[in-house]
Amino acid sequence: MKKHPAPADIIRKYYARQPVAHEILLDHSRKVTRRALAIGRRLVAAGEAVDLQFLAEAAMLHDIGMIMTDTPDLDCHGDGSYMLHGIKGKELLDQEGLSRHARVCERHIGVGLTAKDIEKQQLPLPFRDMIPETIEEQIISYADLFYSKGSKNRLKEKSPDKIRKKLTSFGSDKVAIFDRWQRHFEPHLS
Repeated sequence: MKKHPAPADIIRKYYARQPVAHEILLDHSRKVTRRALAIGRRLVAAGEAVDLQFLAEAAMLHDIGMIMTDTPDLDCHGDGSYMLHGIKGKELLDQEGLSRHARVCERHIGVGLTAKDIEKQQLPLPFRDMIPETIEEQIISYADLFYSKGSKNRLKEKSPDKIRKKLTSFGSDKVAIFDRWQRHFEPHLS
């Protein structure tokens, strides 16, 4: 089996010339990874199958595509909207031979996007479902909801109520997914 590069090496490869973006990505990804691993370990202890090594790697890499967007607040000066960071991350990780990790990039936006969501919101994304399917994809998507990369809220963890309030604008079905995940992943917060 071919060994793939470590997440830190991949991040360095794409972020070496953008030290501020590099630091923002690492800070955010570490928070998401810590929460994802805590959830994963609890699930494993309860008898569920979770690939903890993959979970840690994919959580560190889930936002790698932000460098390819035009998001000056994050020191990213690529082209295209931030909404494309998942797709761009998928492309980068596919090139690195990490197709399983690439799926996480594509599917981690909110609680996932359906083709209908993309059409209704007129998002600049491929017209297809991008829903977290595996337990690892779901855990990372869930953990990501608690942390922002923007300068205003970078240091604060979002409360479940704040997450629900934001998701409400995208439909009660999105809130229901979050609530289901929370009951499964962090029932002590429900």
